[in-house]
Amino acid sequence: MTKGDVSNSIGLSEYRAEAMASTEILENLVVIEGLDGSGTTTQMKLLAERCEREGVRCATTCEPSPGAIGTLVRRVLKREIALDPKALALLFAADRTQHLSASEEGMRMLASEGRLVLCDRYLFSSLAYQSIDCGFDWVFDLNRDFPLPEMLIFLDVPADECNRRMATRRGVELFERIELQERIRSLYRRGIEARGAAGMRIGWIDGVGAREEIHEKIWSFIGRKPIQRM
Repeated sequence: MTKGDVSNSIGLSEYRAEAMASTEILENLVVIEGLDGSGTTTQMKLLAERCEREGVRCATTCEPSPGAIGTLVRRVLKREIALDPKALALLFAADRTQHLSASEEGMRMLASEGRLVLCDRYLFSSLAYQSIDCGFDWVFDLNRDFPLPEMLIFLDVPADECNRRMATRRGVELFERIELQERIRSLYRRGIEARGAAGMRIGWIDGVGAREEIHEKIWSFIGRKPIQRM
């Protein structure tokens, strides 16, 4: 596709924004993304257990992070604190900055030690969820300088199946309103496609079926990478 084709299909302003986005790949960072109810947390847990059995050095983390800023973000998502959508998006970005660069348990540090860093959600969640209220271009610009993961796994689950799974939960978080799922799914694709040309490996994994079968698909995808073992 030529530059002109890109400009015509996504808009010239979006092309310029994407051209300025970071193309840094953070080696050893593996991110799992998907709609609420797609099983990202379950699959990360299975992946961590598999790494332990296989003797692969790994570390698990998530966003919002367990740190002070991430804890505040979770309170907003649970509706314990009311916050302007752009303020929330800025908090996510602040949490991500600290999550990457912290001197203890920061993702850059863990990855530099040769560990496989497994992260449940990352900047692609911001592009999908915060874009609902803040606009895609604004959120894209806010997150443009963050490095991309070496591998991105997207659990592709239809919105109606995610809604069925979420119906079994006791509480519903801010972005778990049923009518938003299809729009968020579309924004995920837009965000991943906007950053996908930078060189990260993207695995679109069918997330419907037995969790063990889904895990095997993920492990097969990750297994193409030379992995440092204990």
